[in-house]
This record gives sequence, C-alpha cells and structure tokens, in this order.
Amino acid sequence: TQPTATMSDEETEQVEEQYEEEEEKPRPKLTAPKIPEGEKVDFDDIQKKRQNKDLMELQALIDNHFEARKKEEEELIALKERIEKRRAERAEQQRIRAEKERERQNRLAEEKARREEEDAKRRAEDDLKKKKALSSMGANYSSYLAKADQKRGKKQTAREMKKKILAERRKPLNIDHLSDDKLRDKAKELWDTLYQLETDKFEFGEKLRRQKYD
Repeated sequence: TQPTATMSDEETEQVEEQYEEEEEKPRPKLTAPKIPEGEKVDFDDIQKKRQNKDLMELQALIDNHFEARKKEEEELIALKERIEKRRAERAEQQRIRAEKERERQNRLAEEKARREEEDAKRRAEDDLKKKKALSSMGANYSSYLAKADQKRGKKQTAREMKKKILAERRKPLNIDHLSDDKLRDKAKELWDTLYQLETDKFEFGEKLRRQKYD
C-alpha cells in the first residue's frame, strides 16, 4: 500500500514499518489433504454428494421462497378481506346515516306542515272572531246610533218644552212708562220672584238627592 498525499511523515513511516514486519513474518505452508493408504477415492460419489447437497440447498431455497410467497399471499388476502370488511362497514354506516337523515327531514317536513296547519287554523279562528266582533260592533253601533237619535229626540223635545215654558214665564217688562216708585216696586217684585225660584230649585235639588239616595 502506498501512503496518501494527506498522510503526515510520521504516519507514513509507521505504515512502512508495519508493512516490513508483515513481510518478514513466515507464511504457513499449504499442503494437500492426505488420503489414507489402501483406500480408493470415489470422485464421482463426492461430486454426486456435492450435487445432491446443492440440490437440497436449492430446494430449501425454493421451498423458503414459496413459503414466503404463500405467506405474503395469505397476508395480501387477509388485507383485502379487511379492506372489503371496512368498505362494507363504511357503506352500512353511510346507509344508516342517510336513513337517519331522511327520517330527520321527514320529521322536519311533518313538523313544518303541522305548524302551518295550526297557523292556518289559528288565522281562520282569528278572522272569524274579528268578523264576529265587527258584526257585534256594527250591531252595537247601530243600536247606539238608534239610542243616540232617540236621546237626541228626547233632549230636543225636552229642550223645546223648556223653551216653551221659559217663553211663557218670561214676560216683557214694559217699564218704559213707569215712574221711579213703580220701577222700585217692579224691581222688588222681580227680586221676590227670583228668590222664590232659587228656593224651589234648592228644594227640588234636595228632593232629587234624597230620591237618588233611597
């Protein structure tokens, strides 16, 4: 062996010394195996045995190969079976989920239809109540108008009667031609009349109050 360019001088010297020591060591002598005297060597048998051994080793390799191949095929079949099983499980899970989703959608549709039916029924009832209320209000309003007209008629009649009575009671004074003494007498007469009217009004009021109390 030659030292490389990267080795130092000391390393190079060590390698050379080691190489020289190996050259000086005595080498073992190789000798052919001795054949026992008086025995005949059957090279054909040896060759045959060697061939048989090689065939056995080859057969063992072939058997191992086929055994490994069989094991791989079994593992592949098992893997395919697991894949198919998992695929079938996923398909079943998807079918179950789809079935549940359809059931959920059906429930939602039924619930929506029920709510719409209830809303329509409630609106119809509300409309009927409104129509009845309006009809009742119309009847009450008509009755109210009739009563109001009747009251107006009564009030108008009472007002006309009051006006008539007041017109009868309210007489012209005719005081232009009266003297001072007559005017004083007339004023005293009007005062007495007013006093009497106020007294009657008070008595009528008290009588009405007692009647209402009773």
